[in-house]
Amino acid sequence: MTYVDAHLDLPLLRPGDAGYDDEVAGFQLGFAQRPAVVVPARSAADVVAAVRYAAARGLPVGVQATGHGLPGGYDGGMLVSTRRMDGICVDPGAGTVRVQAGVRWGRVAAAAEPYGLAPLNGSAPSVGAVSYTLGGGLGILAREFGYAADHVRWLEAVTADGELRHVTPESDPELYWALLGAGQSIALVTELEIGLVPVRTLYGGSLAFDGRVVDPASVLRVYADWTRTVPDGLTSSFAAVPYPDLPTLPPHLRGRYVVSIRVAHTGAGGERIVAPLREAGPLLSDSLRVMPYAESHTIHGDPDFPHAYHGDSAVLRDLDVERAGDVLKATGPDAPGMCVVQVNHLGGALARPAPNAVPYREGRFLVRLLTVGEREQARAVLDPAFALLADDTLGRSLNFAFGAGDRNSGLYDPETRKRLARVKETYDPANLFRRNYGV
Repeated sequence: MTYVDAHLDLPLLRPGDAGYDDEVAGFQLGFAQRPAVVVPARSAADVVAAVRYAAARGLPVGVQATGHGLPGGYDGGMLVSTRRMDGICVDPGAGTVRVQAGVRWGRVAAAAEPYGLAPLNGSAPSVGAVSYTLGGGLGILAREFGYAADHVRWLEAVTADGELRHVTPESDPELYWALLGAGQSIALVTELEIGLVPVRTLYGGSLAFDGRVVDPASVLRVYADWTRTVPDGLTSSFAAVPYPDLPTLPPHLRGRYVVSIRVAHTGAGGERIVAPLREAGPLLSDSLRVMPYAESHTIHGDPDFPHAYHGDSAVLRDLDVERAGDVLKATGPDAPGMCVVQVNHLGGALARPAPNAVPYREGRFLVRLLTVGEREQARAVLDPAFALLADDTLGRSLNFAFGAGDRNSGLYDPETRKRLARVKETYDPANLFRRNYGV
């Protein structure tokens, strides 16, 4: 049963209590977490009380918004659940939106749409806006506008001393810099204000090919060559997905190995720009069109139901198509477990410097791999695949390290890592907040 701790004055959930399992579960079913206590926070004041309670007892603290990626290593500690903190406030005159820690991007997009504005959200509307942004935030319009983190005006965060701080580049420049790129490993962010962009419509969608009819590596080569010709305002990605033969899937996907190129562009001439991609082979489907921004989530068509997966990423200084082709062979339909490959084209506004800790801005591509199965089975597929890309790898992306919470290497370049360590020592010397993935 849920009860109120006399020293916390908040409802707590412990293992075995009704609702505990639902609270610690989420979108990611690949592994379980068993914190000693869960605090279902409803306000910043609740988060302050929870942090003070945990600090006094030496309990490590994790935070979870929507569960797309779960905090790791909190067995025996405290998990702060922020899903009930769901306030949104759009200021159309300033072109900004304030979002609390549990808000998901789909609601932000819907709130901004009547004003002809759009958030710099990712491909899935069910992802938490705040945690996504704290990890950088690589959105569907990223090459035109940069990382979501680059547009944050201020944050409210609870530090390890139990204080709620209003953090701006002027008031706390080092803490502001660190929070935007380090996730919630230095403080727990309860709210932020972020800039919106004036976008009502875009040209977007996907071109899909049958990977058993067209060589996936040849499609990737066409895509990689094409990215060298596109304007900075065009954002795109390549994906290879072996779909299972399930009746719940659309007929054109069922049991197929689908290779696709996804595009989002707010400028003119979209159809002309993508024309060379149509030469890669016979199309399985074509959803490219001018669409309202509210339909932008259809470009990637990410699954909206919880499932088990593990994943990791590599930011590349450039894409060696031959080696990437070997990755496709190693992760295709004949791989030991189902594996999804995605290659994001970086550069453009993503390469611009910004006062935050988002690293590897010189990277030209991001390779993301997701696979199913137990963690060790997943690593048996992922590690050899990423080893093929090692010569061009700059590091890893925090927001795409799903189920790899025990691996800290490569998330930041040496200078960024040292600076983050200094900020951590200043604001959380006892390491109360551990590394978080709860987007």
